[in-house]
Parts: sequence; C-alpha cells; structure tokens
Amino acid sequence: VCIMEKQVLASSEEQTFQYQNSLPSLPVPPLDESLSKYLDSVKPFLSQEEYKRTEDIVKKFENGIGKGLHQKLLERAKTRRNWLEDWWLNVAYLDLRVSTQIHCNVGGAGPFIEHYWPPKEGTQIERASLNVWHTLKLWDLLRKEKMPIERSGNVVLDMNQFRMLFCTCRIPGVTRDSISNYFKTETEGECPSHLIVLCRGRMFSFDAMHEGNMVTPPEIFRQLTYIQKICHSDPDGPGLAALTSNERTTWAELREYLIGLDPKNLTLLEKIQSSLFVICLDDASPHATPEDYTEVTKLGLAGDPTIRWGDKSYNIISFSNGTFSTVSDHSPLDGMALISMFAFVEKKVIENEGKWKGSDKVRDIPWPEELVFTVDEKVLSGIRHAKEVYYNKVSDLQLVNYAFTSFGKALIKKKELHPDTFVQLALQLAYYKCHGCPGCCYETATMRRFYHGRTETIRSCTMEAVEWCKSMLDASDSNYQRLQLMHKAFAKHNKMRKECENGRGFDRHLLGLQLIAQEQGLPVPELYVDKAFTASGGGGNFVLSTSLTGYTRFTGCALPMVHHGYGFFYSIRDDRIVAICSSWKSCPETDAEVLCRTVFQCFQDMLQLTLTAHL
Repeated sequence: VCIMEKQVLASSEEQTFQYQNSLPSLPVPPLDESLSKYLDSVKPFLSQEEYKRTEDIVKKFENGIGKGLHQKLLERAKTRRNWLEDWWLNVAYLDLRVSTQIHCNVGGAGPFIEHYWPPKEGTQIERASLNVWHTLKLWDLLRKEKMPIERSGNVVLDMNQFRMLFCTCRIPGVTRDSISNYFKTETEGECPSHLIVLCRGRMFSFDAMHEGNMVTPPEIFRQLTYIQKICHSDPDGPGLAALTSNERTTWAELREYLIGLDPKNLTLLEKIQSSLFVICLDDASPHATPEDYTEVTKLGLAGDPTIRWGDKSYNIISFSNGTFSTVSDHSPLDGMALISMFAFVEKKVIENEGKWKGSDKVRDIPWPEELVFTVDEKVLSGIRHAKEVYYNKVSDLQLVNYAFTSFGKALIKKKELHPDTFVQLALQLAYYKCHGCPGCCYETATMRRFYHGRTETIRSCTMEAVEWCKSMLDASDSNYQRLQLMHKAFAKHNKMRKECENGRGFDRHLLGLQLIAQEQGLPVPELYVDKAFTASGGGGNFVLSTSLTGYTRFTGCALPMVHHGYGFFYSIRDDRIVAICSSWKSCPETDAEVLCRTVFQCFQDMLQLTLTAHL
C-alpha cells in the first residue's frame, strides 16, 4: 500500500512537460532493414517481372547512392533530437498549395448526444458555454502543467503537441506556410486568453479571464447571447473567414493585400491567430443519432466556410440544435492530442450531468468587441470566389459516419485478437471485395515515445493480408485454412505496428533519404520514380488513408489522400465500432457508403470464421 500511495503522490506531482528533455531522440533505422521492409511492402502490387526489376533497383540503391545518403542522414541525426521534425512539417503540411481546409484538416462530431445532450433546439448557447468552459479548464491545466502525462504502458509519451491545442494558427505563405504558436505555461510567462466567435459572417472577441479569474459558463452564456442577438438582428457580415479555405498561395496573396489596405487589418489577423481557439455559432441543425453521425461530421469538415477559421488548430462548432462538431488544422498536431482534449471535456460534461452546478452570478465583464476589417471590392470578390470554389469542391464529397453495433472491443479481445488489426484486416477484405484487387493502405502509428515524435506509416496491405483475402473469396478453401491465414496476417500487422512505434518503420526513413538527395541537388534516385514506389502508396499515393482514433467515444477524420481513394477512420469501443468513410463522388470507382457497409459485413464474417473454424 505504501508503494501504491507513493506512486499516486508522485504522479499527482508530475508536471505535464517535465520529461520532454529526457525523451530519446528519433532513431534512424538501419538501411538494409528499411529497404528489405520496403521490398516486402510492394509485392502485392507488382507482377513477378516488375518485382524482379524493383528488386534490382533497390539493391543498386542500397549499394550505391543510398549508402551515401544514409550516412548524411545519420550525420543530420547527430545534431538534432528529431531529424525528421522540420522536414515533415514542411513536406507533409506547410509546402502544400491545395486548400488545406478541405484536403488536410481533421474534424469530427461530439458524442454528447449519447448521454446528456440529445439534439434539441434552444440549447445551442447554453451547451456551447459549458463546452467552452470545460475546454478552458484544460487550457488552465496545461498552463499550470497539471495535465497528466500520457504513457503507453509505462513508457512516457511526448507531450509537445498539447502546446499546440491553444493559441496556435497556420499562416499562409506564397510558397510555404508557417505556424504561429503563442501558448506559454505560467512559468514561461503571459499567454493570450481571448476567444474568437464567428457568427453569420461576422467576427467577435472576448477575454476568457477577468480580473485574474476565468469566466464562468453563465458569463460565457452572456457573451455568446449578446453576439448571437446582434448577428440575428443585422445583415450578415462579409464572411472573411472563407478566405482560409482558399488554395494557399491565393490566400497568402489576399492576406498581404488585406494588410496593405489598412494596418489595422494586421492587428485583427494577429488577434485571431493568437486567440485560444475559435467558437463557431452555426445556424444548421444536423440530424444525429448514436448510430449515424454522418450529417454532423460532414458539416464540421465541409460546412459553412464563412464561420470556420480553417487555419486555427481548434474550431469548436456549435449547431443550432445543441449538437457539436470540430475542425482543426492538422499541421501542428496529430489527432490524438485533440481526442485527449475531447475526452477530458466529455468526462467533465458527464460528471456534471450536462449542467452548470456553480453560481449564476455574472460579473460586470466587458462586452465582446467586433473585429471589423477594412475591405474593398477586391477582397469581397475574393471572398465570393473562395466560397464558390469551396462549395463546388465539398459538393463532391461523399461521407458516412456509422456505428457498427453488433460487437466491439470486448468480444474481439475475448477472441485474443488485436482490435485495431481486426478493423484493418476487415478493411483490406472489404476493399478486395469491392475492387477485386489489393488496396495500398496508410495506417497511422504514433512515434510519440521519441522527442517531438509524430507519426510513422504502417502499410496494412501485406502479402499475408492479400493471401487471406484471396482465401476468403475462394469457395474451395476450408475455414480452417482461412483461419490459419488470418492469424498469419494478424501476426504480421501486429509486428509492423510495434516496429513503427519503436522507430523501425521505413516510410519516414525513405522520405529522409529522398530529401537529403534533394538538398544535395542530386537527381531523384531511381527508387522514387519506379512504378512500385507509387503503386504501393509512396509519395502520398495511398488509396486507403486510415487511422484508429482510439478507444473513446470520439471519432475524427480527414478526407482521402488521392482522388480515387478513401478516408477510413474509426474508434473502437467495448460494444461497437464507429467508422467514418469518405470518397469523392466524381470518381466512378469509389463509393464510401458501399465500402463502409462492406467493412461491417466483413466484421461479421471474421467473427463467424473464429466460431466455425473451431467446430
């Protein structure tokens, strides 16, 4: 008991960021190991002759230019705690020129409808006030470094991404964007404490602190009600936020133009950039049930662009019927930091039965101020154009967010199977059924056990998975054979996940070698222009872009990586699996609804297999 008590005491005194400096540096895996894993991963997509050719290219690379590039990468890793960090930020996010709000942002629905907050008109402001307040409590914990450190088993995970939840914004640049982060812990100094509210094309700001104390839900209620009343009694504002949905260079140039128009505009932009987060008061009333979150999720990711600041790391979207959604810029953080924040808020909502149990006293706090930009015809026409392009693109989006309710983690674990691998293999089988061929697949693995670690790619479409899929579709195979092959595919996937989490994946390593070549001004090595590289998903060509969003009630998603691909994101609960599947309507071969339904059927088939094969 004494030891137990000591541990509890120790953990309660731990500071959120205290281990940051003792986390291990990101390793560089051995070259031969990465290349052999790469070769293994391209097999499902090549004929024998093509594979032979790729094998030769890889061998040539390993004994030739690859050797030198690897040496240079090791040199780079000696002087940096994370050799990938800057590169990854630029290549994966900041260099992109497409509309990142559509192609890169992440979003998802709040699950509050499953307990204390079923959809109900007239609850929008009251619930928004509570949601905002609980979120502010997390900001306060982070400022005081009292948010519990996350661990995988007993391994401490990097907490740096939590600094990016608040006061963080992406800034468009003509050729490359940047990230501004204004967050500071209490020991580091002052931190901005104002919130931005978007409503009917207008923007407002108010402070979350008053005379050293945080505003309470009744006080937030007063501020939001004030804003909503003004917006509902006057004509709509210009909807300047829609500019953030633009292609990045266009937005960067318009932003420069805005600043040139009036220096006050820069002050206002900086006010938005430095704000804690953005509250979007949305007039829509999306349909939502615990089994079908499609509309809420879709409106979160692809709703009204005039009331989303696409570049903020957190937009809390509050709908007219008291439902919630979110949208976030993906560049400064990965989904799990957001999920941790949402889980914290939800826990507090449940603890308080969805109500405010404190004092109703409202102090005499300053009213919200409106942020009025100086605009001219060029800016207004830019806003109109941005909206047109945006709505044109999102009208092409097909997205479903359904719950599979027959079983979940509890039953899968009872069968001694890894729940995440279970879903990944079901997805492989479903894709094979729908498309008649293997689908190259990107699954996110976390590398947060390393300093500033972010993600690595698990390539789920293995030869083992393909052999099993073929067997499932071959009527002459016995269930016993199928089960053997399924266990092999499980084992392979579990091994890959472990390797990736321990810095022994190969996608980031190959990217590093490619970037070294680029920095040295060398021609692109043959390995990267070979058909196998793209066919297996390299260079951002994965047909299936997937991620487990954890074991909570929250599921978030991003959209497909390629036009002929899918986004498939899922959370696994004890009694259900909730999936978000997306595709583009203009691609005749893909259908998100059909793929999602097929995956759910495959869950049943896999469970059936574990039952019948034992008979």
